[in-house]
Amino acid sequence: MYITITPQKLGGNYSQSSGDFVGYLEKENQSLEQEEMEHFFNQYGDKISVEEVVKDIDGNGAKLKKTEPKFYSITVSPSKYELNRLQNSSQDLKRYTRELMKDYVASFNREINGRPITIDDIKYYAKIEHQRTFKGTDWQIKENQPYATKILQLKTEIRNIEEGRAEGNSKLLQQKIDRLEKEAPHQQDGKRIVQGMPKAGNQSHIHIIVSRKDASNTFSLSPGSKHKASEVEMHGKNVKRGFDRDKFFQSAEKTFDQTFGYQRNFVETYKARKDFVKNPKVYFASLMKLPINEKAIAFKMMKESGVPMLPSIPVTQAQLAMKAFNRLRRGVEVAIKSSSIGI
Repeated sequence: MYITITPQKLGGNYSQSSGDFVGYLEKENQSLEQEEMEHFFNQYGDKISVEEVVKDIDGNGAKLKKTEPKFYSITVSPSKYELNRLQNSSQDLKRYTRELMKDYVASFNREINGRPITIDDIKYYAKIEHQRTFKGTDWQIKENQPYATKILQLKTEIRNIEEGRAEGNSKLLQQKIDRLEKEAPHQQDGKRIVQGMPKAGNQSHIHIIVSRKDASNTFSLSPGSKHKASEVEMHGKNVKRGFDRDKFFQSAEKTFDQTFGYQRNFVETYKARKDFVKNPKVYFASLMKLPINEKAIAFKMMKESGVPMLPSIPVTQAQLAMKAFNRLRRGVEVAIKSSSIGI
């Protein structure tokens, strides 16, 4: 389970309005029939229109500065193992989202009118998507890049020959291209994986847009706050503030496991990923102490997620630590960092 929390982009790709972002989330529906479309929903409603989402989010930013985000985007990406546990991706993920957002509000160290905030104090909309494409940051694209570069160079040479700017054998160059296409390490359905290619398999995930202000448009609730749990004096009163990201990510896993009866492996846990970054020795020691069957599953999961494990793992812990662990840590670090605003 990977969860990212991203503040609204103020400039560049997105404007002050949520319209561009909401429109971006509608992209998948453009190629679907009406009965196949996924619609926005919230805690109590289904099939909410794009216009209502934009109007509600844009109208809920009272007293926020132009440099402050009006909303946050939460992306929840279950692993293929977690998705395999679901009976119906759309309905199950919708049900999970509604439980997840209860965990979200419970992670705020904040009170409204002297009481803890509840699910009814936030304004959010969510949408299920079932497709993903390979991006330039994906490890398959990065490891295929040397082949992509050579192929592009050869195609340029062929074009120069065909347009009379150079001499050479274009058929021979095409044969080299065909060979490189097959030699690229990462293939899907017999083709070299390239940027923009749709990913195979179940790619269901959740997009959530949540307003920075509470439902009454009075209080600011920022999941990006660096204050995990503290108090500050405002207008002569002590006010609690902060968002506990560790609590939220751990609760998200627990809620999924309890909701769907999922048995989570060590390497899938948020705590393990955090130890991987903060204290790799603890992570590695815990990994090697796993029962044999759980350890085998852990290594399989890491390999499938792009961890560059060696083809034949050394038999001793010392050999493994020396030859594989440093490489493993570098290979996974990007994915680990994406699991929160900042571990």
